[in-house]
Amino acid sequence: MSKTTTYSRAGLKAVLTLGVGLTALAAAQMPAQAQETNDDDSSRTLQTVTITATKREQTLQDVPVAVSVVDDTVIKQSQIADLNDLQSLVPSLRVGQLQSSANTNFIIRGFGNGANNAGIEPSVGVFIDGVYRSRSAAQIADLPNIQRVEVLRGPQSTLFGKNASAGVISIITKQPEYEFGGNVEATVGNYNQFRVAGDVTGPITDKVAYSLAANYNTRDGYAKDLNTGADINGRDRWGARGQLLIEPTENLSFRIIGDYDKIDEICCVTANVVNGATGAAIQALGGQINPESPYSYEVYNNFNSTNKIENSGLSIQGDYEMGFANLTSITAYRTSKLVTDQDSDFTSADLLSRNANNTDIDTFTQELRLTSNGTGAIDWMVGAFYFDESVDIANQITYGSDIRGYIDLLSSGLLTGLEPVVFGVPAGTFFQPGQGMTEAYGQDDSAFSLFGTVDYHVTDRLTATLGLNYTQDNKDAYGTVVSTDAFSAIDLGALSPYISQATLGGLLQQAGVDPTNPAAVGGFAGAYPAVFAQMQAVAAGATSGLQQLQFFPQFVGFPNAVETGSTNDDDTTYTLRLAYDVSDNYNVYASYATGFKASSWNLSRDSRPTAAGYAGLVAGGLNTPNLTTGTRFAGPEEAEVFEIGLKAAFDTLAFNVAVFDQKIKGFQSNVFTGTGFALANAGEQSTQGLEFDATWNATQNLTLGLAGTFLDPVYDSFPDSASGDISGQKPFSISEVSTSASAVYTFNFEGLDAFVRGDWQYEGPATYFDDPADQALIGEEREFSLFNASLGFQSDSGISVLFWGRNIFDEQYISVAFPTTAQAGSLSGYPNQPATYGVTVRKAF
Repeated sequence: MSKTTTYSRAGLKAVLTLGVGLTALAAAQMPAQAQETNDDDSSRTLQTVTITATKREQTLQDVPVAVSVVDDTVIKQSQIADLNDLQSLVPSLRVGQLQSSANTNFIIRGFGNGANNAGIEPSVGVFIDGVYRSRSAAQIADLPNIQRVEVLRGPQSTLFGKNASAGVISIITKQPEYEFGGNVEATVGNYNQFRVAGDVTGPITDKVAYSLAANYNTRDGYAKDLNTGADINGRDRWGARGQLLIEPTENLSFRIIGDYDKIDEICCVTANVVNGATGAAIQALGGQINPESPYSYEVYNNFNSTNKIENSGLSIQGDYEMGFANLTSITAYRTSKLVTDQDSDFTSADLLSRNANNTDIDTFTQELRLTSNGTGAIDWMVGAFYFDESVDIANQITYGSDIRGYIDLLSSGLLTGLEPVVFGVPAGTFFQPGQGMTEAYGQDDSAFSLFGTVDYHVTDRLTATLGLNYTQDNKDAYGTVVSTDAFSAIDLGALSPYISQATLGGLLQQAGVDPTNPAAVGGFAGAYPAVFAQMQAVAAGATSGLQQLQFFPQFVGFPNAVETGSTNDDDTTYTLRLAYDVSDNYNVYASYATGFKASSWNLSRDSRPTAAGYAGLVAGGLNTPNLTTGTRFAGPEEAEVFEIGLKAAFDTLAFNVAVFDQKIKGFQSNVFTGTGFALANAGEQSTQGLEFDATWNATQNLTLGLAGTFLDPVYDSFPDSASGDISGQKPFSISEVSTSASAVYTFNFEGLDAFVRGDWQYEGPATYFDDPADQALIGEEREFSLFNASLGFQSDSGISVLFWGRNIFDEQYISVAFPTTAQAGSLSGYPNQPATYGVTVRKAF
């Protein structure tokens, strides 16, 4: 066991001891009457929180699942505008925005993937009003009219089927009401932020109610492109949402929801974190880099990025009370359209003229479930879920006008000399503007699940739960690439002897020696042995050096005569749980659950045949020069977790503690390699950990909150990663310690209801790379502390004013780092958002 692992496990034991101590202390300090049944909740100062993420209405303290809830009051007080902000309140959740507004990754307990590649569905399922959102582009929008957000931690496949192997984020919006009312708000902030939002609800008839909500959000970017003059990382987005609630009878209701949102932004700022040796070549071309100054928020690009996203959808939920059970149907159709273009060399030199992507995703889902009314000794639920989705991607990446000069500088003119001598083409043939790759990818995915749960109330206090889910998932994928990059198609290995000989001859000519005259060469070698030895070394390494310049890999389209382009997966997942009410204040539970995520296809230029597939392509004469092996797809993920939890609730104190051992076999790792993404299955990734959260009304006016997650993550087995065998290594980007704390003080000011709130988020050290060489280049780990604060006033007339600030002490860190495209030895990264602040005025009516 490594020293780091020893320390982390020791720390975990300390935290466990602390959790047990807190439990004992709380029990000892509670008044005697708090230990007794209290049917009158009027004495409580903590609200009872009701959740539905388990598809059955339960209180937060009664549900035997590790879940965090953020309600609308906290969302408003904390000025949480989108899902990125949630992580400041839920330590187990990490949200990372990558190179565009459409690429966001959700991670729970250190597990999660799905960004950057539309073929990879997330391991964390996102649901809005019961409707599954399959991609990150369909998950990011301002949150309109939110009632609460529930974050379920650990595998949730029993109830949610596919793609919940790491957890679930469930967002619930407010349904229409029969009493007319609404809210309107406006926000102004730094960077010229202006945001307006509003909603209105009311009756149409005594059996039909409606609600309408809309939001518009604009803000200048907090970063500046010194070449184009554009602001980067601004806001330009709007959305609308309409609902109808139809209740023709007391037992039957329908909820119809339609929504549309649009994003059109210049995103995202990509800073130079490590300036490698290629930086000098960029500057020699007249290009500019802001070297190793990520927190200046000043960069150079030769054109502005395009990020246009449109999401729309329609869903119909029907609920019918049948007496013995309730029948629920949720039908939904959604579309997501993404258009991006990016200067992917991140300099003002025109190395890459475009990296354009058009992605269209159409999704249809249908859920049916029948839930018992909960009046007997057995509660049960049975259901089915159907999923049908098509993904179509068109991508193009091409060289720019400076690429040839850049290559000549990197090769010291070697390539120009070799073109006519070795490759038999005129000098200047390779690396011409417009050369590159035109790509088309896609997949059709159809899946269904059958699921059921049974809760057997053994006694009034002991409940045993069994949950089962059977999922079948079928995918048909395709990939077609047309490459005009002639140099990347050359088999340099076969020409290695000629390349070495020509290179040595060129170096001798530069030294004034005729390489065709053996006597002259021998004389030079005898007179200058060290110089000649260096020339020989350069010549010997010329082939490998030129291979580094084959940026765009060769590709064989699929399906083909050898590869079917299809995967068919099925799995049965289950949950076993015992929950015991120790008293009216304490609940404990122990559970074992499994999770499943189907195969994911690598819909990118790094999609590679397996070794067996490559052999078949060679045998069939279908291989191309320089085609390498890898993966077309990553096989299924299979998760399991053993968890023990304690939940406690008193008049002024509530706290939860969960200890877990969670692992995913076949974790689908998707790593950026500099020109594309390598998709591979880890043998096994596991995490042992502890989570806790507590809320305490210290006084009638003061409420304190504290939450934390402590993890001990490791790749138990990952011999075939993009970075080699990293078995036994801690996975990158996962912090062992994540905590948050909050304090809210309410008071009366000149007849106004007022509050002041502060919250703090800390994330411990985490590496940026699995690859030790890249991590050594950056030489630091990500660690940060963020502070947010707000001050609010509300009048009896429903007018409120909120003064707020996020990251008020302007903490700086790189959220994600990666190898810079076509610039070996350089690293780029995304600096975090600096301090923001503003004023929000709301009116309820």
